[in-house]
Amino acid sequence: MGRNAALADPFRLKPFDRKNKELLRVVIETPKGSRNKFAFNTDDRTFELKKVLPADMEFPYDFGFVPSILAPDGDPVDVLVLMDEPVFSGCVLLARIVRAIEGEQTNGKKTERNDRIIAVEKDAHRFANVKSVDDLGKDFSRELEEFLVNYHRLTSKQYKVLRMAGPGQARKLVKAGMH
Repeated sequence: MGRNAALADPFRLKPFDRKNKELLRVVIETPKGSRNKFAFNTDDRTFELKKVLPADMEFPYDFGFVPSILAPDGDPVDVLVLMDEPVFSGCVLLARIVRAIEGEQTNGKKTERNDRIIAVEKDAHRFANVKSVDDLGKDFSRELEEFLVNYHRLTSKQYKVLRMAGPGQARKLVKAGMH
């Protein structure tokens, strides 16, 4: 497939930057501040509206995925991106990994891992000094955990944070999905 094929199918992009292998490539699905949850459909190569959050709830950060890598739940690896301004669905950006949320979700009797990578967009001014999520304070982690639990509750699933992992473990989680 030629270079243009990746533009029609962002999932075919490489997961890491060619020049700086420390930078993770992320395709944004849902922008910060949106009540609409978008997801990339790998079969149709389209961004689809999956659900609309209640009036008092919105996505607190840009959410996306790492191309070419599947998580244990069979979906692309999820990434929450900290940046100065929200971007549009389908925007591809580079980010540095700062943390992983190792978690599991339960739907009825079925429990599966559903980890999230937390990354900072490479040119973000506001988050330029953030090397670890610890730099954001305990309130950040608590609020993010509450969002994830409440978000999953909307779809009759339970979400449990198992632990917060540092950048090294987060990178291992991403690389584990590479084939």
